[in-house]
Amino acid sequence: MRAAERGESLKDLVTRAVAHELGVPGRPISAGRVALPLIGRGARPSVTVTNADIDAVLEAEDIQRYAGQ
Repeated sequence: MRAAERGESLKDLVTRAVAHELGVPGRPISAGRVALPLIGRGARPSVTVTNADIDAVLEAEDIQRYAGQ
């Protein structure tokens, strides 16, 4: 939610999350670890996201970002 409020793209969010998990320096490491999934299987409402959905979002972000160049 915070990433969306800051206008962060999905690609930037995923890149930052992977860098954090791999321990890439750049941000202070938090005191605790998080167990995934953050939302339990019984949580409602559920959302079905396919690989095609993710690909379409990433492509749309790239088009929006680089269309003026």
